[in-house]
This record gives sequence, structure tokens and C-alpha cells, in this order.
Amino acid sequence: MSTPSFPPPGSTDIALSVRTHDRVGERRVDEDWLAKTWEEPSTRIMPVAGTSLPVNDDGDAIRWRSGGDLPTDGLRIFLGEREGVPHFTLVQPEPTDEGRWTSLRSVVHTLHEPDAGFAVHAVALAEWHAGHRFCPRCGGRLLPTMAGHALTCEQCTRQQFPRSDPAVIMMVTDGDRALLGRQESWPEGRYSTLAGFVDAGESLEEAVVREVAEETGVRVTDVTYFGNQPWPFPQSLMVGFFARATTTQISVDHNELSDARWFTRDEMRAQAEAGTLALPVGISISRSLVEAWYGGPLPGSW
Repeated sequence: MSTPSFPPPGSTDIALSVRTHDRVGERRVDEDWLAKTWEEPSTRIMPVAGTSLPVNDDGDAIRWRSGGDLPTDGLRIFLGEREGVPHFTLVQPEPTDEGRWTSLRSVVHTLHEPDAGFAVHAVALAEWHAGHRFCPRCGGRLLPTMAGHALTCEQCTRQQFPRSDPAVIMMVTDGDRALLGRQESWPEGRYSTLAGFVDAGESLEEAVVREVAEETGVRVTDVTYFGNQPWPFPQSLMVGFFARATTTQISVDHNELSDARWFTRDEMRAQAEAGTLALPVGISISRSLVEAWYGGPLPGSW
């Protein structure tokens, strides 16, 4: 059988994967510049409380602040520059004003760029700091350095850096059919592409083959890279692939999935239009994979 023609990498725009700002890494160690820039009226600052951030009433833009409007305590993280304007985040335990605050997860599908890119960067680092307080080597206290992009142990001086957990997400095809699965906890009719975390010492392509077999019993080959997307819930990097099935009988594991089905393009569209099939939300790389395979937009979403 000839190798299938999958959509090439870069042929589809993937949300949250565009370059929204220059991270200007060399500025992270310039303490004088950071302190001075924080006080500049033109500097834009996004306060973050846990995973919540301030947004406008429509949920499509961040309510940026200046240093004079914010508390003097908290963790200051330099995000970078856009069109020459410095952007920071300030991590606080509670919201800093009475306006609308909400979780990134609830507005990630409505935030416009570049605010979405800044928010993903800020929340990913805030989550990392919240979960890393002590040195994994000696147990000493970790102190923020490099404008929030590193942690240094005050006892053994070993540095820790933010990590992204790689996960594969794949559209498995069999000619004119695509394989989607669902979890038991999802509402009726909700299906998505298969996905799973990469094991230690495992390549991305190996992870695709293993995860599909474990979850559905289907064997695949011709694993082809599609694109990737940062997903800060809390710190994943979703790496998208297409793969061709060499077997088609489904046997779900009933651990990760409760059901998996093959859909033709006609079946997918008809069921999405009827509302009996709920496809992933448009912001997700899963939706990008589905629509790249389908060949265009599809109605409805989670």
C-alpha cells in the first residue's frame, strides 16, 4: 500500500502556536533594567492569581495594568516584548482588583492574540512556581531567579528550569475513515482524537504507536508530524501527528476510553450538524487535526 497523503506540517494554523512576543532572554539577568522598566508607565503587566487572570467583559482581551496600579509584593516575571513594549506578569495569591477575573481554561478559546500567547506564557510559569518550592536534590528552598524563568536552591545552588511534559495527539486514518474516542466522564456524543503522554526514553513516533494500541487495539504505521501546541493545564506540549491504521478492529481499554469509533467524512459532518457528535473546541490542536483531515471547517464544538 502506498504511503497516504497527509496534510503537510504548517499547512494549518494551530491556535496558541504563533509567535506573539520576543522573549528577550538576555534581559532576564539585567536586574537594573528590569526594576526600571517595571516602573515605566508604558510597561504592560498582567496580574495572575493561581490560574486566574483579569479579562474584559467579553473574555477576549486581558485587562493589562501598570506597575503603579499593582501591589509592591508578589513574584514579578518578565514575559518579553511586543513591538518594543515590555510585558510582565505579577503572581499574586488573590485578585488585585474588583473587575472580572476568570481561569485561563475558561477563556482560552475566546482570547485574541497576542493576549492569548502572553496568558499561556504567564499561567504556565505561575503554575510551575506554585508546584516547585523545594529542591529535588537536597530539599532546600528554591528562590526565583532570571526574572522568574529559573529557580535556584539556596542550599546547594542547583538551578531548576521550567519543564514541558510532551504528549502526543493523533488523527488515525483508514482510507476515508478517521478514528475518534471518548472518555466515560464526557457528555454524550463528545468525541476527540486519541492522545497520551510520552514515556521516559520513548520517541514521539513510538508513543503514537503505543498509545493507539493501548487505548483502542488498533495498530498504526506511517506516523507523520503535523504540528504542536503549548497547553498550560498545567504544563504540556501537545505534539500532533497523523497515522495510518494497519488493523481496524477496535477493542477499547475501558481505562482511558469508554468508546472509540470510525467515522467517514460524511458521517462526521452529518452527525456534527445534527448535534449528535460534539467535536473538540476550535482552540485545540485536536480540532486542527480533525479539520485538516476533513478538508475544511466542521460545525459544532464542545
